[in-house]
Amino acid sequence: MKTIVLASNNKHKVEEYQSILSDYKLLTLSELNYLEDIEETGDTFEENALIKASTIHEFLKENNQDYIVLAEDSGLCINALNGAPGVYSARYSGVHGNSAANRARVLKELEGVSDRSAYFICIIALYYPNGEYKTYIGKTYGTITEEERGKTDFGYDSIFLSSDLGITFGEASEEEKSSVSHRGRAINEMLKDL
Repeated sequence: MKTIVLASNNKHKVEEYQSILSDYKLLTLSELNYLEDIEETGDTFEENALIKASTIHEFLKENNQDYIVLAEDSGLCINALNGAPGVYSARYSGVHGNSAANRARVLKELEGVSDRSAYFICIIALYYPNGEYKTYIGKTYGTITEEERGKTDFGYDSIFLSSDLGITFGEASEEEKSSVSHRGRAINEMLKDL
């Protein structure tokens, strides 16, 4: 079984990738004893994905390990907010990973706004042991609801009404969400090469 290093310790992302990449053994950063935070200093999703992938590629090289590295950056882009929260999706409220506060800020900023169209985007960077890399893109479209719907507390799922599903990602099952999600679509592009 081929091994891929997933440049993340995000439990939700690890589970999502593991369910889709079931033919691969996934190693997380904590399993490699890589405990530092990688600064996402890029202005685009692609730059951030490549920063993460190349950082872990270099770490593996220093430790004489030859694995493919998979890194991603993803987020929510809202047309009426000029693409915000964008690359700041995880820290839109000022605190990294506070999903409830991030959703609250978005809903507040969209009060009285009629254009609520939005999309999720995911850019995957796959870095090979020889230093070559390739990126893959996935998008899914929808609108922002006026209130939270569904049980999930992950990211913006409970306020993103999927154009494909007709319900929010928060109301969708994991299987339904994966079938149309930005991450699922980027992974499917990547699988054509793997």
